[in-house]
Amino acid sequence: ATPWLTLSAGLRESRFQSSLVENEIAPRIGASVRIPRLNWVFRGFYGRFYQPPPLLTASGPLVQYARGNDTDFAALHGERDEEHQFGVQIPVHGWLLDADTFKTRANNFLDHSNLGESSLYYPVTIDGALVRAWELTLRSPRISHIAQLHLAYSNQIAEQRGAITGGLICTPIASPQCDADFDYEPVDHDQRNTLNLGFNATLPWHTTASTNVYYGSGFTNGNPDPDTPYPNDYLPQHTTFDLSVGKTFNERFSASVTATNVANRRVLLDNSLTFGGFHYNDPRQIYGELRYRFKY
Repeated sequence: ATPWLTLSAGLRESRFQSSLVENEIAPRIGASVRIPRLNWVFRGFYGRFYQPPPLLTASGPLVQYARGNDTDFAALHGERDEEHQFGVQIPVHGWLLDADTFKTRANNFLDHSNLGESSLYYPVTIDGALVRAWELTLRSPRISHIAQLHLAYSNQIAEQRGAITGGLICTPIASPQCDADFDYEPVDHDQRNTLNLGFNATLPWHTTASTNVYYGSGFTNGNPDPDTPYPNDYLPQHTTFDLSVGKTFNERFSASVTATNVANRRVLLDNSLTFGGFHYNDPRQIYGELRYRFKY
């Protein structure tokens, strides 16, 4: 609109048609304001989003097995989200600092659940969910024309509430664990704090190097028990380290070697009591790449 004001707005219309028909109009509007001389940029956004449901297919003996485990299959409706976001970007002597906060409310929150004691997973929708976060990123200028640093931090709370409203649902005669709970509780893999710190460097002899340190405060504990190694509501914090080195030999030929989780740290991601629970992060992985350009 002006050199210091940018506006964006629109509507997205979605139509989903399967065993049910859904129509959703999602408005979105945003604005950013740049402060002259300081060059600080403030921004805000409001939007609604619609996510079509996955197709649910079950018949024959599978349905009978589900009903024998106090569950049944119901129609899935699309997830509807409403998001508010505010942020600011601040340049300081070549450094760029960006901070933002957002809140997202979801109805018919899409998730998944396993069927009885099997490893068959089916989609479900939860009555509601709430995601709140604030984030901070920092990027440096080129230091001595060699390296550039970057940092990203996020504090996020992801919670869900209420009963399962569609998909693999509990039947009225189900056990108390299927009763509706309208108090917010963390979703699977909720992790409150994450931090990434790294750099990219251009070295002599046409060589490049990059590294990243990742820190996580610990994922949701699916089975907090005072008599286990993990008595708290969240699993232990963890840190991993990645490294990559590359070299360009000429305009056509280059090579690189990348190592992820260099220290081979074992991180427990999920210890829920379902059949598909108890899984960990990937171990140390090392791979190389050779690239030859036949034409450029």
